[in-house]
Amino acid sequence: RLNAFKKGAFRIAKEAGVRIIPISICNLHKWMPAGALAHKYDLNYIGLSGNIGCMVNGAGLAMATMDIIKLKGGDPANFLDVGGGASEDQVHKAFEILNADPKVKTILVNIFGGIMRCDVIAAGILSAAKQIGMKKPIVIRLQGTNVEEAQKLIQASGFRMIVEDELGEAATKAVAIANIVKQAEDVKIDVTVNDPSFLPL
Repeated sequence: RLNAFKKGAFRIAKEAGVRIIPISICNLHKWMPAGALAHKYDLNYIGLSGNIGCMVNGAGLAMATMDIIKLKGGDPANFLDVGGGASEDQVHKAFEILNADPKVKTILVNIFGGIMRCDVIAAGILSAAKQIGMKKPIVIRLQGTNVEEAQKLIQASGFRMIVEDELGEAATKAVAIANIVKQAEDVKIDVTVNDPSFLPL
């Protein structure tokens, strides 16, 4: 994947001897809707072939998150970086992208709050969950700025989410839950995320 400043793309292409065919965002929606939506809201998104959706802040943390998912026996479904200064609306849209992906069986949120506040991440996730419905299991690992406030928001929300302090444990549970959901789907058993008997981990 290559990203280039749009006003400089044609000059770079000319120097490289490459022809660029302009693609509008409208056309992009037809063949890569998740990528187009992410682009619209200044989110960094790359779709992959796995079944664990990842929402992180920072490219380095995203790579580390995907690596540990693989180490735990899972397979990431995407690279989705909300950046260091994402708004609640951007987090909401990021969650929508993951929730709409049929490949995603569970969502792993891994946030290290420096500039990015953990309570903003939590508020965005809860806003999306209330608006579009919480259709997929969510495992959340939050550390850093306003993490206590974020945990209080999640606990008071009424939504059933797994919150972990350590990335390794969060990844282990995300992989296990993704496998449970996939196995249930394979034998055509409906799994309801908010059922008290589900997510006993």
